[in-house]
Amino acid sequence: MLETSLFSLFVAGLLGGGHCLGMCGGIVTALTVPHGTHKPNQLLLLGYNVGRIASYALIGALAGGISGFALSGGRLALLQWLLYIAANLILILLGLYLAGLSSLLTRVEVLGRPLWRRLQPLSRRMLPVTTLPQAIAVGAVWGWLPCGLVYSASLSALASASASNGAMLMLAFAFGTLPNLLLMGVFASQLKNWLQKKPVRLFAGFLVALTGLIPLLHLALT
Repeated sequence: MLETSLFSLFVAGLLGGGHCLGMCGGIVTALTVPHGTHKPNQLLLLGYNVGRIASYALIGALAGGISGFALSGGRLALLQWLLYIAANLILILLGLYLAGLSSLLTRVEVLGRPLWRRLQPLSRRMLPVTTLPQAIAVGAVWGWLPCGLVYSASLSALASASASNGAMLMLAFAFGTLPNLLLMGVFASQLKNWLQKKPVRLFAGFLVALTGLIPLLHLALT
């Protein structure tokens, strides 16, 4: 199950590139493109993504660790079973989102807005970004930006009931998002255009949805 979820979350991060560029692309450009130029500062861009990925891993470790602690001793087998079902349902919804058939996942972004209102002022105090440590710090804060895809991946981390597995799941998702946010400019536009092609989205979406559907069918038949 873990290997399948790692693959699914990586694909979700990669194929959700349009959503990532829409939410973070402008932020990254503003932080890493020097005034009067059109090319991003690659060192600052790398630092931003290092910070963002670190936050994703922390979110995964916290989610998996909390659920693992709650389930310790096997006293909450029903909750673990429900989390397992929820994680696979999330994979199906992720697949439908990638296929362009449902935007339901993006509606959960409202859940993180109270926390984001407290964190956002921290990033403003670090501007303008001119050094690598600043870029890493700002990226770490922006890793908590309300995002339906991130929250969906986090639920899979929660269902893992393990801090290490939760971190691995979020890292798989984070590495999937990297190409879209690292290849800024022309290459990012070409990649985004390819990822937005309907056959590509349908294939990837159904592939991810299938990884969530098969375990549920197996569970129903046993």
